[in-house]
Amino acid sequence: MHEEIKVHVVEFKDRKNLVMRYLDPLTNKHVGRSTGTSKKSDAVKVAAKWEAELQEGRYQKPSFASWEDFREKYETEVLPGLAATTAQKVSSVFNTLERILNPTRVNKITPSRLSYLVAQMRKDGLADATIGGHLAHLQAALSYAVDWDYLPKIPELPKLHRVKRSKTMKGRPITTEEFERMLKAVDQLPKLIDTKGAGRWKFFLRGLWTSGLRIGESLNLYWDRDECDREDCLEVRLGERRPLLVIPASLEKGNEDRLLPMAPEFAEFLESVPKSERFGPVFKFLNRRTEELTTIGKQWASKLLVEVGKKAGVVVNPKTKKCASAHDLRRAFGQRWAARVMPQILMQLMRHADITTTMKYYVGSEAETTADVLWNAIPKEESILGNTLGNSRKGAGRKPLKTKLGN
Repeated sequence: MHEEIKVHVVEFKDRKNLVMRYLDPLTNKHVGRSTGTSKKSDAVKVAAKWEAELQEGRYQKPSFASWEDFREKYETEVLPGLAATTAQKVSSVFNTLERILNPTRVNKITPSRLSYLVAQMRKDGLADATIGGHLAHLQAALSYAVDWDYLPKIPELPKLHRVKRSKTMKGRPITTEEFERMLKAVDQLPKLIDTKGAGRWKFFLRGLWTSGLRIGESLNLYWDRDECDREDCLEVRLGERRPLLVIPASLEKGNEDRLLPMAPEFAEFLESVPKSERFGPVFKFLNRRTEELTTIGKQWASKLLVEVGKKAGVVVNPKTKKCASAHDLRRAFGQRWAARVMPQILMQLMRHADITTTMKYYVGSEAETTADVLWNAIPKEESILGNTLGNSRKGAGRKPLKTKLGN
């Protein structure tokens, strides 16, 4: 605001409280508001405070823009530039906000209302991690509201207190033995009992096991993306110097196609497919009625894989009695590679957006596995302060050796 702005206290006969006002140098019109008091000395103090805010630019007139107008503008001008999955999440956040708060105007989204929003989301059974993601998307949206003068500033968001937990995963990485049991279980499910159908499902399971792909990504994986009629299809590139995956722009925050490394074991798995069969989606399933190969939906695939986990008796969470699902195959992939590569490489291999996700779920979470890697890295006969390292953790059968330290 302009430095020459002066706020004056004015008395109007038809008003109980005194009014303070100033002449806006841009519009050359008087701008006024109530002081909230009829006492002159108190009114002067309030006016002085307002004058200081105006001169320092800390005061902004509240906006009366409707929430509906803001959402339409945001979804028209901002969301098209974001990844398709991000845009879907934002729309879901907006829907949740409207269902719980039903704001008529943008400036109705206050700190107290946001606290109520969080409380209701917890009642709905949402985890704090999910709620935190909702708030992050909402904060990003409200920053545009500030830029567009719909809000003077972003309302303070509720702080989520982290709950200490010994285990952060809902499931766990399954073992090789459990994976083999799941392969055998495919032949025992009536829905997959057909020989050709069972073979396709075993192929699908091996693909998830060796690739670390999310189930939605795997069902959208094509040998040639030009054969896909959607924008969210991934592509296999085996002809490069190193096999790669092409992630489409619609799934990327930067809105550009991205090349990502492919695990060598998955590349070998794909190379086993005859070249004559490398067309369309990588994972095709048999339609038992038409005897034709086709794609299937994510929900149906997830449901059948859970049935496979149940049939195999692979329980990944004893507390909730949750059986193995597609995501537990991905967890197993992440655990195997966490012992082989640095976190930055693992982050790319798992296609995490942030390395904190990699560190939280895969690096340092399996102490026994890490300990085995450390112990196996040293030959049996090598001496550490006079002791040889055998396979026993307690050191049974170790004989002290003479070292330069004189032990």
